[in-house]
Amino acid sequence: MATEVAIVLQLPYEATESTTRPSMGYSQTPGKSVMKPSPLKLLDPARSKLTTVETKRIISVLDETIFKIELISLISHITECVGDLSTILGSELIGTLKEHERLSNNMEALLTQLQREGFLKQDDGRGDLVGTDRRLQLHQQAVKSSIRNILRLFQADPIASQAVKDEAYARDLSSEMFLKRLSEFRGFLFEKLLTSPLEEQEKIQFMEEISLQEKKNSETIAALEAELAMAIQSRDDEIMKKNAAIRDLKSHLLHLEKFSESHIQRTKHEAEKLQKGELRTSQAKCAKIQQDINQLRAQLNVLITDNRESELALRKKKYKVEMEIENWIQKYDAEMGEKQTEYEEVDAVYTEEKAQLAELKEKYAMLEQEYSQIKEERRLSQEKKERAERELAIMVRAATHIQAFWKGYLVRSLLKSKRKKKGKGKKSKK
Repeated sequence: MATEVAIVLQLPYEATESTTRPSMGYSQTPGKSVMKPSPLKLLDPARSKLTTVETKRIISVLDETIFKIELISLISHITECVGDLSTILGSELIGTLKEHERLSNNMEALLTQLQREGFLKQDDGRGDLVGTDRRLQLHQQAVKSSIRNILRLFQADPIASQAVKDEAYARDLSSEMFLKRLSEFRGFLFEKLLTSPLEEQEKIQFMEEISLQEKKNSETIAALEAELAMAIQSRDDEIMKKNAAIRDLKSHLLHLEKFSESHIQRTKHEAEKLQKGELRTSQAKCAKIQQDINQLRAQLNVLITDNRESELALRKKKYKVEMEIENWIQKYDAEMGEKQTEYEEVDAVYTEEKAQLAELKEKYAMLEQEYSQIKEERRLSQEKKERAERELAIMVRAATHIQAFWKGYLVRSLLKSKRKKKGKGKKSKK
């Protein structure tokens, strides 16, 4: 999996700024949170969106890289459970994944063989295995081409991409940490791109002012600490004085305790006398309460007897009501059975009539379609007939005009010939 992630980082970027894909769990825009205004608010960018094409392209390149790494880091897991996702991925994507798995296995076998033969070493600065063997270079190119094909297919199928992202729990810890660091880097880069040079200069000036203020605060704290030490010393002196006064009060209290001991003995003797009197009074009250208890117990026995008789009567009444209820239930079951039978018969008739209605509807639909066709044919025939009549009327009118013109032409020709004959006759007479 680490090899696949390394390969995807070497792939050329193929997307423009319009093909930016957000990665799962990593937002494209910084989150908005409701916070109390603070002086550190000046360090936040003044804008919340990128304004230039170059910055948008930079972020889109980073988003596309995160999207590809999310997919590539799960290819091994997807090839293992390709059967569960066959309906979502599609045949073309499944075939490409299987081909990639075959190429990866061949490359791992070749790497093992070359490492065993000593043609492989780690000297590229990242700990990757490299070698000059032509077969290894060809396998690397094949795996890169396979990864490109897989990424193109995932980009063309957002549903499959989302299904693969939902398997993020199978991603190993190193890839997860790498994606997390890329996301943090994206946030840092996004904030940097939102900050203009003037804002950066203002932030530096603000930090210098904060440093100067911190220096002043340190001096103030040192002065306050000195005052605090003096206050602590004076407090300790005051405590010593109060401790001496406390010792004097304790000795005085000891004398008071000795003096009050005799007073306590007298109070205790008087309390014992009072207790004996209260005890005699309490015994008399207890005897009276015991007598009341006996009377109440006798009343309780009478009430229990009465309640048992009433309970027996209620039990008989309850049994009678239960028998009536059971009879009503049996009657209800019998009637419901008859109703159910009747309902089933009616339902059977309804089902049969419904089937007949559906059949009649189908026949009606067919007849209606045929009627529509016939009506359309009649309409077309009528239009054709009317068009033919119009054309015939136009032709008749044209023929009439032509005949009239021809008759006029003949009459004029005849009159013209008659005039010529008359003219010749007059000339011959002269």
